[in-house]
Amino acid sequence: MLKKYSLKNGVRVVCEKLQYVRSVSVGIWVRTGSRDEDTRINGISHFIEHMLFKGTQSRTAAQIAEAIDNIGGQLNAFTGKECTCYYAKTLDEHIGIALDILSDMFFNSVFANKDIALEKRVIIEEIGMYEDSPEDLVHDVLSETVWGGSSVGHPILGTKKSLRNINRERIMEYMRARYTPANTVISVAGNYDDAMLEELLERYFGDWYPEASPDEEQNSAIFKPAVKVRQKDTEQVHICIGFEGVKNGDDNLYPLLAVNNILGGGMSSKLFQRIREKKGLVYSIYSYPTTYKDTGLFTVYAGMKPDNLDEVIHLIYDEIRMMKKKGIPASDLEKAKEQMKGNYILGLESTSSRMNSIGKSELLLGYINTPEEILNKIGSVTKEGVDAMADRILDLDRKGISIVGNVRNGSSPDAL
Repeated sequence: MLKKYSLKNGVRVVCEKLQYVRSVSVGIWVRTGSRDEDTRINGISHFIEHMLFKGTQSRTAAQIAEAIDNIGGQLNAFTGKECTCYYAKTLDEHIGIALDILSDMFFNSVFANKDIALEKRVIIEEIGMYEDSPEDLVHDVLSETVWGGSSVGHPILGTKKSLRNINRERIMEYMRARYTPANTVISVAGNYDDAMLEELLERYFGDWYPEASPDEEQNSAIFKPAVKVRQKDTEQVHICIGFEGVKNGDDNLYPLLAVNNILGGGMSSKLFQRIREKKGLVYSIYSYPTTYKDTGLFTVYAGMKPDNLDEVIHLIYDEIRMMKKKGIPASDLEKAKEQMKGNYILGLESTSSRMNSIGKSELLLGYINTPEEILNKIGSVTKEGVDAMADRILDLDRKGISIVGNVRNGSSPDAL
């Protein structure tokens, strides 16, 4: 059963009791990410996420790790373009320890200058590792290409240049502006006692009052069809083809998910079966949608030998044209809907997945759809709606392309 309330300082709490499990997952969600950064301090949200694990006024980094390991729990965090989350998963009897550790990191991290200097080196290595992974890099290059001029195109890790501008003063300034009760949601999913949970949350988070109001301003994201090629001496070449998608919370996401499922969402999809299984031209090919608060992106990815690039591009375009011309077969749509339902229902069985779902939804949308509502939205997807969505999104005259790899003798302009 889902419950929502606010602490006395305005921090929103969303919790879902799952009495049939023995675990509990807790997440602290902050509505800030790389989209809230300017180029001068790009990467600071991700940098702060790292620093919260480096030690507090009462615990060293090793003691933080030991405290969660001693109870067999999990402690981690992630940063996105529009949010940052710190989370723990433990046995239900250890929820108090999880909240103690999370709140200590959240409020009492010391941000020592020596740790800041050390972590810069770590993240520079992370950026270097990312640069050496072209199958990952090509997605960021696409984002930078189609959202050029907007902060939504900023890399989450930042750049080696922007990291040099991050210091303790700028970290504290950024946290005062973005880490506020109004910008924060605590999500809990699993087995817990209601009264105990409320008491623990008030104890650890109730006395937190903001020093500033969050800066709500974000520049708008305008999709720009463009092509960017990043030359790299690699065995494979990697390509992303991106189309403007739908925003977070838009019910059009459900017909788009059906389009994705049929076109490139799995091993039974059109792209996978034709280009990988029948022709053997790629090792990997898939599609996926991404949503943001005011826009979205639909991406097709493929990795192949440079000699196959032109043919793969032509085949991808051919599948898109056929989908738009002939529409989605009714049998394919029914299979896609069943797969979507199955994937969603299986996800409900994990406390981590439920914590993520309800926390992110409350943070970014301000509401949470019940499982029944989501299943109804999936069930109400029609062939007409899916055909219209494919026709609207898959516009080959308005697309962005990123290519990473050895393409000096590869793709011709005609193929793109």
